Amino acid sequence: MKHYTWDTVALEVMSEVISRKVISGQKAMVAQVFLKKDAVVPEHHHESEQITYILEGALKFELEGREVIVRQGEVLHIPSNVPHRAVALEDTLDLDIFSPIRTDWLTKDDAYLRRGECEKA
Repeated sequence: MKHYTWDTVALEVMSEVISRKVISGQKAMVAQVFLKKDAVVPEHHHESEQITYILEGALKFELEGREVIVRQGEVLHIPSNVPHRAVALEDTLDLDIFSPIRTDWLTKDDAYLRRGECEKA
C-alpha cells in the first residue's frame, strides 16, 4: 500500500500549455492533467481504457466522428483503442484514470503531448 497527496506528487511540464501529475500502480494509473485554454491533445489512441473526470473547466473531445463537450463535474469513458483528440475550451483540470497503465507516459515516450499545440483561432 502507498498513500499519496497530490501536493507531494511532482508536476511534469509537458509544454507551455499542458502539465500533469501521475500516480501509477501495476494495473491502473491516475493523473491530474492541467490544460490551459486552447491547449490541444492531438489525436491518438492507446490500449488503455480511459475515464476522464473534469474537475475544473471544459474539454471538447472529438471521437468516433462526434464532438462531445465535457464540463466540470462530468465524466467521459473512452474505450480501448478509440482514436480521440481534445481541445481545452477554458483553463481545465481533469483527472484521467487508465487501465492498463500508460507505459508511454511513464517512459516519456509520449511526444504527441509534448508539442505544445494550441488551437488556431
